[in-house]
Amino acid sequence: MWYPSTATEAPTTEPVTLDEVKKQCLVDSDDDDALLTRLIKAARSHVEKYCNARWAEQTLACQCDSFADFARLSEGPLKSVTSVQYVDAAGETQTLDAAVYEARKDGLEPSIAFKPGQSWPAIRPGSRITLTADFGGDVPDAVHHAMLVFIDAAYHARENPAREGWTAMDALLCNHRRGA
Repeated sequence: MWYPSTATEAPTTEPVTLDEVKKQCLVDSDDDDALLTRLIKAARSHVEKYCNARWAEQTLACQCDSFADFARLSEGPLKSVTSVQYVDAAGETQTLDAAVYEARKDGLEPSIAFKPGQSWPAIRPGSRITLTADFGGDVPDAVHHAMLVFIDAAYHARENPAREGWTAMDALLCNHRRGA
């Protein structure tokens, strides 16, 4: 079982830029830059939760109960693995040697498997395994456009958001959701 992930390094860049948003929203001045920047972050956060995927590159600490959980990681897409830590049977925290496992970066459904001839170590019952890894990556065009639609709808209907934008966004994102 995977537990909620914790960001150890937050995104430093967003999947859509302020210039792209200004073009989408037909904004010519800098007066609303702060608002648009907040909407960019809100759109990314919403789309990440909707798709159960990370679109902005970020480092996360993810915890699970068993190495069997590595057959399907809690987050995706996977960029790289920083470390895998566990508590051994003696109660000592250990870092798994990267030579034991391989990261399988299968788009939205990444996994980690042990290499041939290797096996997972024994862990202390009741302890958690911590995977620290970089997630995020290439944003599909439909997801990118959905963020722009979200921002445009939120910007132009700040007091009473239009429902049409949500329908278009759902249609753009539905094929980019990770399975439950």
